[in-house]
Amino acid sequence: MKTEIFLNLPVKDLNRSMDFFTALGFTFNLKFTDEKVACMEIGENIYAMLLKEEFFKTFTKKQICNTASSTEIITALSVESREKVDELICLAVKAGGEEYRDAKDYGYMYQKAFLDVDGHHWEIFFMDENQFPSN
Repeated sequence: MKTEIFLNLPVKDLNRSMDFFTALGFTFNLKFTDEKVACMEIGENIYAMLLKEEFFKTFTKKQICNTASSTEIITALSVESREKVDELICLAVKAGGEEYRDAKDYGYMYQKAFLDVDGHHWEIFFMDENQFPSN
């Protein structure tokens, strides 16, 4: 069975969110994109569905998380190098996001975080499994 992952994230301004993630190098599947939702391609079989808040509300009876005061999910993405971690954080800030905290360097893993234009928390990390400490 082929499994795909679809993260559904509410956004205030769909075009602004698409512009933000395009600036980070992500692409969108236009077949599943319209005026209410955009299908962002993260990796093979991994997508983020960016849904306008009004449309997102049709899928749940709960309130949308206030990202200014709460975190509902941390989306962590691995990249191929430490330099790519730094590059994506720089691109996120330049595109209107916010660097969320200082870098963490564990030797075998290097990570940074940003908040997108809607306040969603994204972790970007590089991990060298060959450097992972043995038990």
